[in-house]
Amino acid sequence: MKKTIKTKRIKIGNIYIGGGEPVRIQSMTKTDTRDWRATYKQINSLTAIGCEIIRVAVPDMEAAKSISKIKSKIKIPLVADIHFDWRLAVESINRGADKIRINPGNIGSKDNIKNIVAAAKRKRIPIRIGVNAGSLKILKESDNWLHMSSQKRARHMVDELLEYIKIFEDLNFCDLVVSLKANDVNTTILANRFYLRYRNYPVHLGVTEAGAAFSGVIKTSMAFGILLSEGIGDTIRVSLTANPCEEIRAGWEIMKSLGLRNRGIEIVSCPTCGRCETDLIKIVNSLESKLNSIAELQNCSPIKVAVMGCAVNGPGEARDADIGIAGGKECGLLFRKGEIVKKIPQRKYCEEILKEIKNVQKKI
Repeated sequence: MKKTIKTKRIKIGNIYIGGGEPVRIQSMTKTDTRDWRATYKQINSLTAIGCEIIRVAVPDMEAAKSISKIKSKIKIPLVADIHFDWRLAVESINRGADKIRINPGNIGSKDNIKNIVAAAKRKRIPIRIGVNAGSLKILKESDNWLHMSSQKRARHMVDELLEYIKIFEDLNFCDLVVSLKANDVNTTILANRFYLRYRNYPVHLGVTEAGAAFSGVIKTSMAFGILLSEGIGDTIRVSLTANPCEEIRAGWEIMKSLGLRNRGIEIVSCPTCGRCETDLIKIVNSLESKLNSIAELQNCSPIKVAVMGCAVNGPGEARDADIGIAGGKECGLLFRKGEIVKKIPQRKYCEEILKEIKNVQKKI
């Protein structure tokens, strides 16, 4: 699958987004930014499993001043998330932020925005304009939002975003990234589609306040799957009420499932049925847990692992994978690149697969 909508190419730190670049996966720290040690440690943990851009909340001046310390300890671009106080944005820029994220609707006067733009121009960094459905001006003017159709909501979001974009363009600032997020799938999809009729600034995708890990991943995957398959989206964040590592893992799985990015271990496993004579659910859960605990395997070259429970689809799927097991009653056949290697007992499935992954990884 190839992206079909080409947006403007924008530099963020040491990488680019838009303009045909790979869709970048990002997250946001859940530490107190003022605690710069805890923050950079969390960022480096996320980097190890594939985070490519990180955003930090900047609620006050102490947090803004921590950015320089955090930046000195990390390797990926850092985005400062600012609300309400333009001075926090300027301080964050001066302290080394690679990008600023603001909602112009709560920054105040155009003079405040002008001050942010002047600082961003000096440091040559981009600004993301974020419009969330929950913070639109229309919410203050209308009681009908809850009863409004997704199409009308999306239209209001885009209209507000275009107003904000014009403010920046009038200031001759066009190093912009945009985001249009709602907490429902349909509004998010429609808003992003509508926007690209008018501008080509790169798009950051997200379903805001998506929820806990299980429901949030499903909701986000529905929106991202549709938009990314249409070529819409230059960066993504899976916003979960969960450990941020889950956001990165989910983001990569979405990318892999769409064929847009590929790396790490892909597990193919059967859902099990009455023919299965192996506790496959326990085995696959254990294998996935062990793989997630090995950071270097999150960023390794693509390796496909098939773990199958019986003889119906097992041998075929196992042969089609880099490493595969076709299970039986007490033991299974281990495949490597389509060839049977040996017979192994069930209790050693995880152990043998991990050994094979390390061997394959060395040869790639």
